[in-house]
Amino acid sequence: MTASSYAFPTPHSRPRSDVFTPSARASDLPPLPRLPAALPRSGVSADARLALRQLLGDVDRALANAFADGVPAAALARRRGEAVERIVGHVWTACLGEPEGAALFAVGGFGRGLLFPHSDVDLLALATPAAAAAQARALEALFACLWDLGLKPGHAVRDPAQCRALAAADVSVYTSLLDARRLCGDPALTGVLAAIVDDPVLWPPAAYLAAKREDQAERHARFDDTAYNLEPNLKDGPGGLRTLDLMRWLGRRIVGAGSFEALAAAGLLDPAEVAALAAAEATLQRTRYALHLEAGRAEERLLFDFQRALAARLGYVDEHAQNLGVEQCMQAYYRAAQTVERLGTQLLERFDELLEPPLAPAQPIDQDFVALGGRLEAATPDLFLRRPQALVGAFAVLLDHPGLKGLSADTMRRMQQALARHGAALADDRYVLAALRALLMRGAPAVEALARMNRHGVLAAVLPAFGHVVGRMQYDLFHVYTVDEHTLRVLRNVARFADPAMRREFPIACEVWAGLAKPELLLLAALFHDIAKGRGGDHSQLGEREARAFCAKLGLAEADIDLVAWLVRWHLLMSVTAQRQDITDPDVVHRFAAQVEDWERLDHLYLLTIADIAGTSPRLWNAWKDRLLADLYVAARYALRGDLARPPHAEARVRECRERALALLSTEGFAADAVARAWAEFPDESFLRHRPEQIAWQTAAVLREGRGDAPLVAVHPLSVRGCTELFVYAPDREGLFAAITATLDRLRFSVVEARVLSSKRGVALDTFLLLETDTQAPAGVERAAELREALLRALAQTPYRVQLARRGLSRQLRHFQMTPRIEFGDGADGRTQLALVCTDRPGLLAAVAQAFRDAGMRVHDARIATFGERVEDFFRITDARDRPLAEPAREALRAALLRRIGGDTTPQAKEHHAGT
Repeated sequence: MTASSYAFPTPHSRPRSDVFTPSARASDLPPLPRLPAALPRSGVSADARLALRQLLGDVDRALANAFADGVPAAALARRRGEAVERIVGHVWTACLGEPEGAALFAVGGFGRGLLFPHSDVDLLALATPAAAAAQARALEALFACLWDLGLKPGHAVRDPAQCRALAAADVSVYTSLLDARRLCGDPALTGVLAAIVDDPVLWPPAAYLAAKREDQAERHARFDDTAYNLEPNLKDGPGGLRTLDLMRWLGRRIVGAGSFEALAAAGLLDPAEVAALAAAEATLQRTRYALHLEAGRAEERLLFDFQRALAARLGYVDEHAQNLGVEQCMQAYYRAAQTVERLGTQLLERFDELLEPPLAPAQPIDQDFVALGGRLEAATPDLFLRRPQALVGAFAVLLDHPGLKGLSADTMRRMQQALARHGAALADDRYVLAALRALLMRGAPAVEALARMNRHGVLAAVLPAFGHVVGRMQYDLFHVYTVDEHTLRVLRNVARFADPAMRREFPIACEVWAGLAKPELLLLAALFHDIAKGRGGDHSQLGEREARAFCAKLGLAEADIDLVAWLVRWHLLMSVTAQRQDITDPDVVHRFAAQVEDWERLDHLYLLTIADIAGTSPRLWNAWKDRLLADLYVAARYALRGDLARPPHAEARVRECRERALALLSTEGFAADAVARAWAEFPDESFLRHRPEQIAWQTAAVLREGRGDAPLVAVHPLSVRGCTELFVYAPDREGLFAAITATLDRLRFSVVEARVLSSKRGVALDTFLLLETDTQAPAGVERAAELREALLRALAQTPYRVQLARRGLSRQLRHFQMTPRIEFGDGADGRTQLALVCTDRPGLLAAVAQAFRDAGMRVHDARIATFGERVEDFFRITDARDRPLAEPAREALRAALLRRIGGDTTPQAKEHHAGT
């Protein structure tokens, strides 16, 4: 048989489009392939296999063209399923003929008649023991042929007894049989398989529901129990396609209704819910179809590798820098996933109630609600229509009655109907707003109620601005969650400060929280701090206006409105100051304190900053940031006690640090004259920039281990600064900073802060604050010892040999490359300031240090800040003679940096760097 025996029409003649156009119809599907009705049972020849592969390729290309022309993904997946079914049946006939006692069933997605471009073709060969033995070789040939055709069959061969035993033991096997559909072979086996699936003893409804709930919980736990990760799994993640399948499976097993329409007929869904599920499923299916085409494989994760191209394929375009096409695309996905997750939860509640009807009569709670079967139920069907404030009040009642499992399914449904009926009027209803204000005044407990309100769509209805950021992502590696998910995590972090169990982790924050007169103001600031993301412009300024207007609608006092609005406007101030400026500089602290103005603002800002950082990424919060913010908070409170116009004199600070450090050293048995000799090499800046505990530790290391001109290396695994502290005391030779940073990079340590000081006679006193690169945690004792030995070896070389580690960019970082930005400034201390903003990569700081060495520059201070893929490093530098950099030296350093870290060195690029 030759390739010409298989006829398939040519693909669509319409021009291809890379943009999704929803005007196309399912009727625009390409026709099915024409195959001979039957083949002699002689197997599939090499020529026939080639022809079938070509035919399958023609099918896939025609379907891809149809997708680009706007044909719905579900119709295309069904058409591909039909085409593959014909091919599989064709190969079955060629390999097995029409055997008695054997049949081939499609299971999984193929059983439901849907095959996406690279989906596995799941098959079950069901055969009696005799037929299985007789057809063993033929079945092997069948599956081998399908593999050769590129269909990737997931297959199993079982007899009925094996099939029943496996289904009884494994709920996933049983579930796969729910979708089983006979493709070819003995029709009698259809009834055999149906008898297994419909057996009432096998996974009865209650047991099946419990097993699938557990399976879903385990699956969701693998995806951080949220659909709002930056690279979500659109099949198995929360709110994914598997959730839709689960709803149908449960409907089939519990009430014999295997479709959403059938579930509506059974009274378990209403028409609006069916329509919402259909729209969400269409979005997920369209996204999955495009993802398979873009990836060229059965990829279910919306990886950064594909997101931009996927958005373009689906027709999304950039509106402005704060609303990229990729962000719009992902927001559509997240909103669809949220709809699926919410309605899936509601349907599971309805199944629970159906299988476990309440035994006791309803117990009144108040005029609006009753408790029925352990769930909260509206006292009257029209409650939410008559009294819209009950939409908020329901969640307050749940706080007061923690024994309730949640809302009843009927209450959830009536809540959604009421939200649709009231529409935009809810946002201005004074009774609804009063109910929300009363809820917020409960303080920390209100956070759980706000999270529940968000899950049921009530929060977005009462606060439309919040609805705009539901599912809103930021296309970077810094913001791990969507804006709404991040906001709720920030609120939960705020609530943790009220928990006495958190005093050990957040001692200052818990103490500050306990002193707040009106905790609800901090909750409002947390709710609004990112509410204007994605609009274009400064989200802090836009959010300030939103917060001010909403607080006025709530009826807050003018002073309270001002506080909330100020917190929203300046919610990044403390984080930026602590991480990008030198908070040991009194001028920095006093500028910060002057902007804050009073203790009340400082207390609220401190708590909001901690909650915001910890709610941005699981890896972002660490002991170093905790200590950094605490230091700034304490310093600012001290500054707010006095005259902000006059920072404490440097000499007084040096004297105070010396006295406290000497007292610490005395308790360890060090004589004052020995300490004085050691401090002869310590410049005054050491006592200005370090805490007394650090000075005491460094001095003790010098007195115990300092020997002549040999380098001294001391490592404190966990210093008072909340991270590992490295102290290098050595002759200040050329390349010292580069040699140290290269060693740190090879050992996978991240530098978060560096102080590079030198004595009058040329001794370097370099201090580095470190965290483990992989965990962002301080080093253990063994790692600290390893670091010390490695540095001693590196610093024993003359001259220093700098060996940079060679590691490639991670998969994620490759998608977030930016042109480096290099800016110079003049410092008040006579040193040149350098700001470097660029994409993070392995060994970046070591490469920067090498560039300093290339250009003959000296580093005196370094502030290292990493925000996802973006690095913002700040240095104080001079030339080799401790002079500020003139313009030629600056340009030479710029060129050296761009050579080392990558970037354009043309004049046009330099102009771009300077103007950004």
